[in-house]
This record gives sequence, structure tokens and C-alpha cells, in this order.
Amino acid sequence: MSIITEHEYRYNNLIKEFGSKAEPAFESEEQQVNVWGRRWGCNNDVGQLRMVLMHRPGDEMNVVDPSKKLNDIGAWGDVKAGWYWRGPELPDFDEMRSQHDEYVKVLREEGAEVVYLDKCAEGKMKSVYCRDSVIAVDGGAIVTRMGPPIRRGEELPVTRTLANLGMPILRTISGTGLMEGGSFAFLNPTNAVVGISSRVNEEGARQVEEILAPQGVTLHRVQLTGYRLHIDGNFVMVDTHTAFLNPTLLPFTFLETLEELGIKMVDVSPDDHPGVLNVLATRPGRVIVGHGISERTQEKLEKAGISTRYVEYDKVAQGGGGLHCSTGPLIRDPL
Repeated sequence: MSIITEHEYRYNNLIKEFGSKAEPAFESEEQQVNVWGRRWGCNNDVGQLRMVLMHRPGDEMNVVDPSKKLNDIGAWGDVKAGWYWRGPELPDFDEMRSQHDEYVKVLREEGAEVVYLDKCAEGKMKSVYCRDSVIAVDGGAIVTRMGPPIRRGEELPVTRTLANLGMPILRTISGTGLMEGGSFAFLNPTNAVVGISSRVNEEGARQVEEILAPQGVTLHRVQLTGYRLHIDGNFVMVDTHTAFLNPTLLPFTFLETLEELGIKMVDVSPDDHPGVLNVLATRPGRVIVGHGISERTQEKLEKAGISTRYVEYDKVAQGGGGLHCSTGPLIRDPL
């Protein structure tokens, strides 16, 4: 009796001839183009923006009820219905849409392809701030898990949109993990930071780290103060080696980390609007800014080699998020 059948012999040799190969890695340009049609994701926060996810405010905004004034905290909202509006004035939907349309126009002029959320989840009136629901890393996307139940459910339309685009989804934050994209940033291609807050917990950070570690990216953690939501209210990269930040809201150890990485720091000024840091880099040293940036800060940015372009966005920002919050970068040129 033969030790191996003819069928087994031929099968084994066939599989050996057409064997598996771990290299090149999933994130390599060759594999991305050959398998996924193009190079997806971001390994930085300032490379030329090529594709960005956005959502134009729509019918979901109709959940805002002018009779639901929360006088004690100076806002409107309904916990049971699942919405709140932070601004001192009720939203002007037409002006919000007009400002959003102008922002989209500017982003296209800056070289970005704008992809819209295919269908907003019903009543999820924070969906315009779509950065929070997706984090693009090298080779694909991480779908996040929103912190408050009133935002939970924004993740499904984002997942559907990414799938329709053909973008690899590398991870969906699961279990008890909490993670929102506004509290994640790349410092450079091998270092990233996450702000731990009421919206982002250690379990969420750990799951993001599981994706970044095999790519050679170190994830730094910053403990945010009080009920500050995201690190992009304190810090944002505006060039390959330049950050725009509020040093009074960041721990000294993180400022030391930036120095160790050779990152120059442009501080905010006392005459800036509280939302001044909500800016977006469209390419290295090119930043879209909104209302409330002072002449002093403008001069600081120019001195640091940063060119700016202004977009009026105050009506959208009244809801709690600005230019940075309203974009979910999906593809940037690698650094």
C-alpha cells in the first residue's frame, strides 16, 4: 500500500506551487492597489487630502424642538429623544447648509474628493460631525463606537458608506470600548495620540493600538480635563513638524513628547475664539480656518510657514463642532 495516494501527491504539489505569501504587507501600495483598487487610508494628519467623508445637514435636524429649553445649562435637548443643541441660539438650518456647501466647495478646490454619507441615521442630528465615527489609518478605516447613547447609531451609515466605496474596514470598536475620531491624531507616520475622556476610554484606545502596533505606530495617551470631549479642541497638526495648540489644556508630559519628536508648537492667543483650534490641514502647511482666529494668531501661523484659507462656519459650529469635526479624512498622501 502506498504511503500517499496519487491524488494527495498531486494536491500537495499544487498547493505548494501556489502557496501563501505574507509579504508584501497588506498596507503596501502594491497590495492596496492590486487587491483594493487604490491606496486607502492615512498615515498622517497633514498630507494632501485626497478623499474626505462629509454629511450635509438634512432632515435629521428636524428632531430639534424649540420647546425643549434646558434653562439650567443654557442649551436645548431631550435625553429620551436623543438630541441636544449646545449653541446659544437655535439652529438656522438653511444657513448651516449654505455654510456646509461652501466648505465642500473649498475642499474640492483644495484637491479633495468629497464623499457624502449615503443615508443618515434617523434623528442623529450630530451626523454632520462625521470625523467622530471613522478613523482612517494606513491601509483602511477603523469604525469607532460613539460614547453617548444619543450618538450611538451613527456608525452604521458610515460602515455602509465605506463598504460601498470599497475601503477596507480594519476594525470596528467593540465590547465596552469607546472611541471617537475627534480624539485621535497622527503626530507623524510612526506616532499617534489619543485623548482619553468621557468619550474615549482605555479599552477603545487599546483596540486602536492593536491596529497601529503592527504598522509600527506608537500610540500616546493624553488624559483630557473635566468634560472636554476630544483632543482636537486642544491640539491639531498643521504641518509635518508643526502643531497648533492650547498648552494650558495639555499635560506637560505631552508637550515634552512633541519636543522630543521635533514638533514646533504654535500657541493660541488670548484674543482667539474658543473654537479656533477646529481647523483642517489640506496639505502640509496649508490650513482651512474658521471664525474667531485673531490677527495675532494669524501672524504666528504665517511666521511658522503656515498659509491659511478662511471659511465662514459659525452656524454649523454652534452645534458643537467646527471645520475639523465636519470632515472624516479617508485618504491622504503618505509622508
